[in-house]
Amino acid sequence: MLSALAMLMLLWLQTLFLGKPWAQTLGCDEYLGKVMDRCGVCGGDNTACRLVSGQFKHSLTKVGYHKIVEIPEGATKINITEMVKSRNYLALRSRSGRSIINGNWAIDRPGRYEGVGTMFTYRRPNEISSTAGESFVAEGPTNEILDVFMIYQQPNPDIHYEFILPLDNSRGPQLPTDGGAGGNAVNGQGVTDRYDGYSGSNQGSQGGYPSLVPDNQLPQPQPPRWQREYNWKLTGTTDCSATCGKGSRYSVFNCVHRVTHAHVSETLCDRATKPSPQEEPCNTEPCPAFWDIGEWSECSRTCGLGMQHRQVLCRQLYANRTLNVHTSRCRHLERPETASTCQLKICSEWQIRSEWSPCSVPCGVGQKRRDVHCLSNVGDVVADEECNMNLRPNDVENCDMGPCAKSWFFTEWGSRCSAECGMGLRTRGVLCLTNHISSLPLEGCGSERPPETQVCNNGPCDSRIEWYTGPWSQCSADCGRGTQQRLVACLMSSVDGFTVMPQYECSSLDKPLGQQSCEIKACGTKWYHTDWSSCSKTCEGGFRIREVRCLSDDLQSTEGCEEHLRPPDKEECNPQPCIPEIDENCRDKYFNCNVVVQARLCVYNYYRNACCASCSRVPHRASGFRGQR
Repeated sequence: MLSALAMLMLLWLQTLFLGKPWAQTLGCDEYLGKVMDRCGVCGGDNTACRLVSGQFKHSLTKVGYHKIVEIPEGATKINITEMVKSRNYLALRSRSGRSIINGNWAIDRPGRYEGVGTMFTYRRPNEISSTAGESFVAEGPTNEILDVFMIYQQPNPDIHYEFILPLDNSRGPQLPTDGGAGGNAVNGQGVTDRYDGYSGSNQGSQGGYPSLVPDNQLPQPQPPRWQREYNWKLTGTTDCSATCGKGSRYSVFNCVHRVTHAHVSETLCDRATKPSPQEEPCNTEPCPAFWDIGEWSECSRTCGLGMQHRQVLCRQLYANRTLNVHTSRCRHLERPETASTCQLKICSEWQIRSEWSPCSVPCGVGQKRRDVHCLSNVGDVVADEECNMNLRPNDVENCDMGPCAKSWFFTEWGSRCSAECGMGLRTRGVLCLTNHISSLPLEGCGSERPPETQVCNNGPCDSRIEWYTGPWSQCSADCGRGTQQRLVACLMSSVDGFTVMPQYECSSLDKPLGQQSCEIKACGTKWYHTDWSSCSKTCEGGFRIREVRCLSDDLQSTEGCEEHLRPPDKEECNPQPCIPEIDENCRDKYFNCNVVVQARLCVYNYYRNACCASCSRVPHRASGFRGQR
């Protein structure tokens, strides 16, 4: 019966202390249910500490380190956060002068750093789209006063800080004064603080283990060590905290049976007599140096090829601290690149989509054009503002086709005479147009307009009375339907000429119209040509040219004329032989001058003067020597 009760008691104790056999989670005091409050008190009610928080809002002007806040010893739940992303950096230094993060103008990469008895997590978002700033986070508690700094490089975006202090720590956070911060406070309120806590003491357990002895009984005195059935025994050490660069290991004490030295539950030994673990150094040989590679900076350009940089430092781990060392210690390793090209996207660019168009005028100054568009990185045409307007190629340029020469153009004379007999008139078309043959020395049409009418005679007329008409006037409209007039007279023709008769004398004859409708554009296409140019030679055959054009009824160049009616644009001229001018005083003084010519003595001045006529009729021959005998 007693053994059964003992087994039940043992099972109850096992369940109470070890959480078996149901494997429930133990509380912070190794009982079920209790949790740690924010003050670090097991089963506490958050009244044994106070929350300290605030913002650093100083306006700084000097580049360098500026103190933000001093965190007292014993602080927990530390959080230092930059409100907005900037080019400034946060830094930590212990009161003893040891730099923990970003000290001595060396910027550390984000990661975990040990200092003042706790581990700090350093974050620095580097995404281009991120606006979050830097931050330090640590659980604490700290075992030394900690100073927080900002490495100022651009206007302060405000720094938020908060941490928890126990109530028994009478030392509050030391905030920088207006002058000590290296700048002017905004409205004298550079820092705002809030203390959140209570002055009451914690009524619960102070983190120790509760006694199993009821409150109304005194604990039994412990027997001497040699009489105890279970004692603490040194059984080994922990693993070294570092594989190189000086780590630490601690002695391990286990509860064992006094006789068998078998390991038993620690609850069977007196906790008050457990020896404190002893620390000893281990793995003190230096760690090999390594390249500490920072994160890439933002690309220098939002599109197209840019540059990005990163920090590469030679560092070495020793005593759980990472130190900057000379780069020669990393010479056994290939140094990573500190700069690299980058391209977030391809920029939109200008593209010429066509060649230059012909000049807008045949002569003079005109314009030529081409198509220029802005293309995106996928080849789509986008608005011109997407491309660099300073680099836009010209899409319009002036073009100089040379001076515009003008000349008179006219048609051939009409084949019909205005009178069936006697004297009449025939007409032709005359126009002043731009000349495209630049070799002709034409600078303008001038004031001498070629005649449009010419007298014609179809033979003598018998004495008779007839209606005679004059030439039609010009059409009243340049295009479309218009009117034109002419003179109509009753004349009697005879061998002596014409006599004007009264109109009733011709009443028996059909009177011709004195007015009619006209339409210039209905005339169709015709050949027009200029005057002949000067002959290229004055004798022995040369040539002269003129320009011939086919013009439509609106005086535009066309190809609608009949080719077999095209007037010639080139002809021969001056075919006569070249006859030198003979001076009347140039005569032969001797009868035998033909002998002088045959002997080729005309090259001498004497014979050339004596036989001037004969020598001038032969081709001139140049001579290298002209002398006199």
